[in-house]
Amino acid sequence: MMPQSASTPPVCRDCDGFATATITTGLRTANGTRETLPVHCPTCRGLGRSVPAGLVRTGK
Repeated sequence: MMPQSASTPPVCRDCDGFATATITTGLRTANGTRETLPVHCPTCRGLGRSVPAGLVRTGK
């Protein structure tokens, strides 16, 4: 009997699955910690995986 393969979603080609990065603004908060902003991949919108072509809505 052969083992079943695990179904893994396709990884986003632009971010390689690392969909969100946190960058510092250079400022500090009132308690002294650094102020950060989360930035999401614009292609996958922070999901880390690509959407199959059949599910993408195009046009109007």
